[in-house]
Amino acid sequence: MPTPGEHKTVQSRILEYAQAVGWTFVPRKQAEQRRGFDPDAPAADRARSRSLFFDDLLAAKVREFNSRYIEAGGALLGQFRHLRADIHGNREFVEYLRNRGKFFDVDAKRERDLILIDYEHPERNVYEVTEEWAFHNGHHGTREDVVFLINGIPVLVIECKNANKDEAIALGVDQIRRYHRETPELFVPQQLFTATDAIGFCYGVSWNTVRRNIFNWKDAEVGKLEAKVKGFCAIPQMLGFLKDYIVFAEKDEELNKYILRQHQTGAVEAAVRRALDPLRTRGLVWHTQGSGKTFTMIKAAERLFRAPEADKPTVLLMIDRNELEDQMLKNLAALGLGNLEHAGSIARLNQLLRDDYRGIILTMIHKFRDMPANLNRRANIYVLIDEAHRTTGGDLGNFLMAGLPNATFIGFTGTPVDKTAYGKGTFKTFGSEDDQGYLHKYSIADSIEDGTTLPLYYQLAPNEMLVPHETLDKEFLSLAEAEGVADIEELNKILERAVNLKNFLKGKKRIGKVAEFVARHYRENVEPLGYKAFLVGVDREACAHYKHALDKFLPPQYSEVVYTGSNKDSKRLKAFHLEPKRERQIRKSFSKLDQQPKILIVTEKLLTGFDAPVLHAMYLDKPMRDHTLLQAIARVNRPYENEAREMVKPHGFVLDFVGIFDNLEKALAFDSDEINAIVKDLKLLKVLFKNKMASEAPAYLGLIERHFNDKDVDTLIEHFRDPERRKAFFKAYKEIEMLYEIISPDAFLRPFMDDYATLSAIYAVVRKAYSKRVSVDRDFQRKTNQLVQDQVSIYEVQRVDGLVEINAETIELIKQRQGGDATKVINLIKGIERKAEEESEDPYLIAMAERARAVQDAFESRQLDTAEALAALLREVESNETRKQEQAEKSFDGLTYFVYRTLLDAGIGNPEAVSRKIRLAFGEFSNWKRSENALRELRKQVTFALLAETEDLDRVTTLVDELFTLLDKAQRI
Repeated sequence: MPTPGEHKTVQSRILEYAQAVGWTFVPRKQAEQRRGFDPDAPAADRARSRSLFFDDLLAAKVREFNSRYIEAGGALLGQFRHLRADIHGNREFVEYLRNRGKFFDVDAKRERDLILIDYEHPERNVYEVTEEWAFHNGHHGTREDVVFLINGIPVLVIECKNANKDEAIALGVDQIRRYHRETPELFVPQQLFTATDAIGFCYGVSWNTVRRNIFNWKDAEVGKLEAKVKGFCAIPQMLGFLKDYIVFAEKDEELNKYILRQHQTGAVEAAVRRALDPLRTRGLVWHTQGSGKTFTMIKAAERLFRAPEADKPTVLLMIDRNELEDQMLKNLAALGLGNLEHAGSIARLNQLLRDDYRGIILTMIHKFRDMPANLNRRANIYVLIDEAHRTTGGDLGNFLMAGLPNATFIGFTGTPVDKTAYGKGTFKTFGSEDDQGYLHKYSIADSIEDGTTLPLYYQLAPNEMLVPHETLDKEFLSLAEAEGVADIEELNKILERAVNLKNFLKGKKRIGKVAEFVARHYRENVEPLGYKAFLVGVDREACAHYKHALDKFLPPQYSEVVYTGSNKDSKRLKAFHLEPKRERQIRKSFSKLDQQPKILIVTEKLLTGFDAPVLHAMYLDKPMRDHTLLQAIARVNRPYENEAREMVKPHGFVLDFVGIFDNLEKALAFDSDEINAIVKDLKLLKVLFKNKMASEAPAYLGLIERHFNDKDVDTLIEHFRDPERRKAFFKAYKEIEMLYEIISPDAFLRPFMDDYATLSAIYAVVRKAYSKRVSVDRDFQRKTNQLVQDQVSIYEVQRVDGLVEINAETIELIKQRQGGDATKVINLIKGIERKAEEESEDPYLIAMAERARAVQDAFESRQLDTAEALAALLREVESNETRKQEQAEKSFDGLTYFVYRTLLDAGIGNPEAVSRKIRLAFGEFSNWKRSENALRELRKQVTFALLAETEDLDRVTTLVDELFTLLDKAQRI
């Protein structure tokens, strides 16, 4: 039965669907001609140092769109070639794509914007798509599957993978990462990438291949490649990405690139439509914490500022936290906006509005206090308010709306807890003009389903550490003024009056017990996973106490205290005051896996707005509820996955020392469905683990009948020969493993340890037997890896990953070795691959390894039975021994013999003399791997040596390509 192929089932279909939505297909040869390829050059040379653009089309469009442009032909391309081949050069290119590049108008003696893409009249642009986009920079070569171009500029690459490959999408993304490393020049103009296997379809932006910033394109159903391509690659969608929805921002003094996701672009579009609607002046964007609300607001502000219909508007961006100001200003400045003001005081804000300033104003919510009524009555004033629930918490909203009576107000919030007074006020103030009470919603459940945020699991601390239920209820949960508490400052005022509650939380003996518990839990549960934690104290004094207590159980460098200091503070509190520079360094270091500190002790600072994906656990010892609780626990729900994929954060975790989560319905005035999407009791995972071990594990455990001897290994090799069976097992095992990692250590696991260890051993055998040389899957999670080292060895699992020497005795050794033929097949393949790795300068061995992998593919797909596969591999070993003998007789090295054998098989005359001549050429240009010129000259010499014996240029070109392709593969081993 035929298997799906990369080109037939994926690549060709993408090209077909792209044409259906307006892209013109350019065949590969035609595309190469338009890029200046020399058709007479050897195949690998054609891609070398050729243009990254369709030069003629780009030049024609520049002159069409810029009638005053008179630069010499090639001048613009010269500018592009001098851009840095990194994220900074890519950012400069985005400015060109957004028509913000400049050229000098000689007649007018001034600079003008250089138009590359006509966004206002998209029909004037030329939209093309091609395949097999090759490029070589002299060191590495790349061939991208599908590339989309606008006006001759490549903007999108799609990497296609076969759906029957394990981890196909991950392999595609891994290739995109390799392209960035080896041929970064490609990603100066290219802005977006996708990887698809016809089932999944993920996308991201160039220069950001971190897994948490690569997203699945949402469509109604899994699969549906046609709908996904026609949606993602639709011309209006692509123009929108390029013009509006790719953003650059600095974080920790490093430049980062992001793309707005579908829920963000949907909210921006909805907010702009509402702001420009003359009949409606209110709207509420309800996006859960951690879903990118800041970028959504910034883009909405920019779109409104640039909208011609807005007629030179005033756009007010209102934020609620001091620490957001600097970051927001940097992000706004990165948009290239000329009209941007920071209203740092009430007087400055009033002055700007009184003077009818046109542009974007960044300010804080409290700057509206005591604003005069009717300060500016214009209608084209658009107010975008972050954490909108806070404006309804007092009289700020009244001042704001009286001062700007005809403005449009769009509220943005992640926590409008609608069952509280404040929550209802948020809906009443901003959602009154929408039937559902909001303009656009992206719920917690939506974000977890999309992977924007992670599920949260909680566990209650031992009873003796929990606040007495009566005290917690009387002094906090039942207080009317605590209902819907909107920010940490309000919360602190309430807690100041909770005398018994605070005395309990700050009791010296209790703090010692909690610190010891936290230290042990962190060491056993969080640190082995590689992640970091917050310890949240009830106030600053509690934080100071916790630091002293924690240092008794953990190295002092493990933890740092971060809170806002005051001149009135006691000596104890002043001991932990931080200079701004030191605090910035602590924040930055905490966000990195390999740096200290590992635990931050906080009470108010960093509980809102701080984004560190490596933060996994929160030890909560401060009573919180509603908005404040949601904002705080959202710090631990950010996804994290490093590029090597050995660390994938499974969830966020809260260990509750107060008892809040025992009263969740009261602490979070949310609908029960929303609460269930937010946090779950860790006990549920134990039930899930138990069920999986009972329902899924037995089928696999039953394959082991002889305490894991060689016969059991043979059984596993044969049973999992089918790739679909392996895929199902790997999926089931990884789900069980993840549950184990989360739960461990716990006495609950003791009855399952033997079976889990056996299951891990099965996984180790199967994965080692069938994994390809380039693997995107990690061996084990951290805790399981230790278990495997400690316990799996008792099974004396037979090795299936090599240790078969490929030499004169191999054939006899294989025949004598115990075990089934299927295991011998796998061992031989591994042995041949290892031999090729050890002697990677020998092209013959590289070619032999390629043939061995082809045998493995045929063996797995049952095109060859076990005996046939074994026979084919033994012939390879036998042939290699014959080769070595003949090579020694002729005094050839590996390269010379490979050339000789290739020429002999191809029927080239005088193969021995020609191969020696070619070997001399390799010696003459010994730096060919590092120098483009040397490589070019070497290829020329090899070609001339062959042409001296035959006039068949096509055959010579094929032979040269084959030789250098294998040598290139040898370099990568």
